[in-house]
Amino acid sequence: MSSLKYTLSSLFGPGGRPVAAGDEDYADRILSHAIDAQLFDEMQLRGSALGVTKNFREVVDCFRVPAGETPAGFRVEYELGRDGLVLADLKRDISYDKNGLKRPQKLLFSADSANPYEVRPMKDLISNLTCNPAIIYNLFINDSKANVGGRYKTRDEVLKDIGDMLGPGCDISVELNDPFRCSESEILEEAARFRELLSPYRVVIKVPHTGPVNAENVDELLTGDKRFSLRYDEGRTEDFYRGHNLALMLHEHGYRVNFTLMFEPYQTALALQARPYFINSFIMFRHSQSMQLAGYIRAYEETGDPLFIEQLRRYMVENDYLSAREANGDLFAAYTRARDILRYRGFADDPMADGLDGIRHNLRCLRQANLPDTRLIICNMQGDNYYPYIDRLLMEPEFADMAGRVVITAGPELLARYTSNAVVMQFHRRFMNAANGAK
Repeated sequence: MSSLKYTLSSLFGPGGRPVAAGDEDYADRILSHAIDAQLFDEMQLRGSALGVTKNFREVVDCFRVPAGETPAGFRVEYELGRDGLVLADLKRDISYDKNGLKRPQKLLFSADSANPYEVRPMKDLISNLTCNPAIIYNLFINDSKANVGGRYKTRDEVLKDIGDMLGPGCDISVELNDPFRCSESEILEEAARFRELLSPYRVVIKVPHTGPVNAENVDELLTGDKRFSLRYDEGRTEDFYRGHNLALMLHEHGYRVNFTLMFEPYQTALALQARPYFINSFIMFRHSQSMQLAGYIRAYEETGDPLFIEQLRRYMVENDYLSAREANGDLFAAYTRARDILRYRGFADDPMADGLDGIRHNLRCLRQANLPDTRLIICNMQGDNYYPYIDRLLMEPEFADMAGRVVITAGPELLARYTSNAVVMQFHRRFMNAANGAK
């Protein structure tokens, strides 16, 4: 590698090749940016002047970026225009901090929260924020302890304040309120409102996998015993693909999509056909339910007592592995279905499986995909052990090339735990006692 350091000012600006008239204030933001030797040589050979694109101006003006700076959340790219005019553009990329510098690590972090008070301490450390209606309403607006003094009344107020706090470098994934009853035009109206609040550069629309749920049967989840008459893999083809088609529709209208509710690795390949910006690996629910299923099966196989299979069937109905109409169905069928699920998840051969097989699978799928900007969000990892093991998994040699495609998300309070360790307390006890003259 060359030991010479190149910047744009080596070629353009005062004493060099000209900057396009009217672009001076914008181009001044990037003249000090480092460029590699190959790009320098290409610009020296072909570039007659430096300018910026219309999008470059719009991004800078949208975020009111201080003079001499480019905003976080964007990388600078260059294209060769007519007559050798080199045009600088700003491309959305949350791997970048301000002034074209990369974030400290390829691995990125996100917060699951709509609470401005708990987001504030980590606002400069995250590159995405994820919220859905439950997070916005149940965990913040309608929670008198969280929503101090009832200051926030509406979703829009919350999103606007969080957007202002996080600045340009952080994406904000906001979920559709009702993906079932709303028409495509209503969904586009809702997305347009999110874009108005957060800017087209930061907003990401969360679209869920819909399964067999549709506008006619969604009330089954809301009324009575809230059990669903169909099993999760029974229903109309158009219902299963509604989420995929909504994601594609939003993509075609220029939105980035966070395609969510991915619990099994086999969902991934079809999800990627919808060209999402984010896909997800959900961890805890799937892993804890696998352990519960395995426990019932192990108890039955060790004792032969059919009571454990009855408990297994009841558990599978309560957690939608079986439908409500199968509550009194064949016990052996329930046992067989549970065994098949556990075999796919790796629990049949290893009762202590770590539950991270979905992450491994999804990273391999992403590596094969023709979607270089799509990232994997690792989510739903509540508990004491998931994050440390996920951290270790991502350091494995197999996934070294995928570190820049991963975002880890959790509630701020959960991520905060992993900034500390018992020995931290031991050292503070020792240091602070020494500083105060005690042994």
